[in-house]
Amino acid sequence: MKLSVCIPMYNEREICVSTARALYRAMTAFCTCEGWDWEILFCDDGSTDDSRTVLQAAIQKEGLCKIQCIGYKQNRGKGAAVRTAVLASTGDIVLYTDCDLAYGTDVIGPAAKKVASGDKIVLGSRNLNRDGYAGYTFLRRMASKIYIKVIAVCAGFRLTDSQCGFKCFDGTCARKIFSLCTIDGFSFDLEMIKVAQKLGYPLTEIPVQIIHHRDSKIHIVGDALHMLADIRKIKKHVRNL
Repeated sequence: MKLSVCIPMYNEREICVSTARALYRAMTAFCTCEGWDWEILFCDDGSTDDSRTVLQAAIQKEGLCKIQCIGYKQNRGKGAAVRTAVLASTGDIVLYTDCDLAYGTDVIGPAAKKVASGDKIVLGSRNLNRDGYAGYTFLRRMASKIYIKVIAVCAGFRLTDSQCGFKCFDGTCARKIFSLCTIDGFSFDLEMIKVAQKLGYPLTEIPVQIIHHRDSKIHIVGDALHMLADIRKIKKHVRNL
């Protein structure tokens, strides 16, 4: 069994090396215990702050031999970075999470084991954990919940947290799904879910909690309108598959 962890990266010079170290320790501990092979793929989404150079130097200097840094020069969006990493992965199990490790590393093992036991797609959900939004202000928590609910209603599914940045897959399913995805921006999670449903893959949600907090890059009104426009494109694309 081989586990691939995919990390989208854009202008993360300040944290990318510490993230690589934390993941290296976590993967070494978990996969050694399970007897699994593993890899970590950072995909640089056209960073302008030398993130890729800094990370590659650390990988070489510290002998982080199971970590790769791939990418492209022009910034395209988180969806493009995740898709590029997933399609380059070789694991029997593939997961992606954010570069700031917002949900920590302890969630990796339980999610991977669920997939190893037969689940095809495991999606993290902040809304299944009483402390899922711990540390968020009341307004930010409510805005996030309303945003997710609107997306679910408009897109036509009952998942509790389509936008959570932690997701884990059977490797074959992941590469099949992402080979059919087209969205480069932040709506890519929604497209992935709709494509998975179209292909008949069952979706399982597990509770996750935000461990590391950063200022949100989401602008509720503007991004909600953008998302609604993308939903129309996604529905049309999925119908034509």
